[in-house]
Amino acid sequence: MNLDEIRKEIDSIDSQIVELFTKRMECSRSVAEYKLENGMKIFDPERELKILDKAEKNAGKYGSSARQLYAAIMELSRALQHEMLGSGEKLRNAVCSAKNEIPYSSSDLKLACFGVPGTYTGRACMMVFPNGTPMYYPSFQDVFSAIQRDEASFGVVPIENSTAGSVTEVYDLMLKYRYYIVSAVDISIDHCLAAKKGTRLEDVRKVYSHRQALLQCSEYLRSRGLRHEEYQSTAAAAQMAAASGKDDIAAICSKDAAREYGLEVLLTGFQNSPDNTTRFLVISKELYIENDADKISLCFSLPHRTGSLYNILCRFAADGLNLTKIESRPKAGTGFEYLFYLDFAGNMNDKNTLPLMRALSDELADFSFLGNYKEH
Repeated sequence: MNLDEIRKEIDSIDSQIVELFTKRMECSRSVAEYKLENGMKIFDPERELKILDKAEKNAGKYGSSARQLYAAIMELSRALQHEMLGSGEKLRNAVCSAKNEIPYSSSDLKLACFGVPGTYTGRACMMVFPNGTPMYYPSFQDVFSAIQRDEASFGVVPIENSTAGSVTEVYDLMLKYRYYIVSAVDISIDHCLAAKKGTRLEDVRKVYSHRQALLQCSEYLRSRGLRHEEYQSTAAAAQMAAASGKDDIAAICSKDAAREYGLEVLLTGFQNSPDNTTRFLVISKELYIENDADKISLCFSLPHRTGSLYNILCRFAADGLNLTKIESRPKAGTGFEYLFYLDFAGNMNDKNTLPLMRALSDELADFSFLGNYKEH
């Protein structure tokens, strides 16, 4: 059999597969109607597991591939049933009632920021809300608590850095509080090494800063053999260096912080990467979705079972949604179960997006829609 003949046979088989797939989806539609009439749940994990095991066994040496194929088919079948049964009504109502205009220019806003005056978070805050009033808190936990107590309308926190990676504590707090992300902003980070006036660069023996900043400048610290110690924030380290009586310490901070606390800039341009950028989130208890929102965040947990994450991700692929971030964090008190945080490009008004989110909200444990927002 030559290549053309093989391809003709494949085309014939493909036609049969499409026809059978269509028939199967019509059966799924009938199943959905039956479940609706009888008040039954859509997801039946025991039956699905039996189907997967049977497909794998019957496919012989192609068993693993058959299992993946059937898992995808059942995910699509389940999505159809969710759509027919109107799953995720609570989420639909929340999205439909979301505010679509964020008061960026308001002068009445109180904003919870991590750190002290001069911190990068403060700069991010003022970029987003130029007329707002930043209120500084010493820890990420305090920022989230301030929003919980309604001390601030919005909070601003760093979530990841292009060099040092994710700020895991913020991810954990996002998964704990489930606040909405209403906006995001990327800031180019240009650290300086600052010390009390009169201090010479060669006199510096120890450096203080936030853990992320120390990681971002680790190569320089290692090359100089400098001791270093973590501090609450870059600006708080600058504040401490200014108040200290020591003349052999320095802080890694912003030029704004050095100016704020009267420090002398000893060195610039020493971070590991010249393209050092930090992404900051604007969080709120209220849901805002701007009309041009282009990123969606959500979280959920999955059972500790082979293929469970793959099966979910194939739903995104089927709807043409591009994932831009996936982060996993241990789920407290469960041993080996995890909470997953996902970012993907999209708008909740897109024809496929809201139906998928509604289906997942009914199907997945610990599901939370965390926001649909614009990244500036």
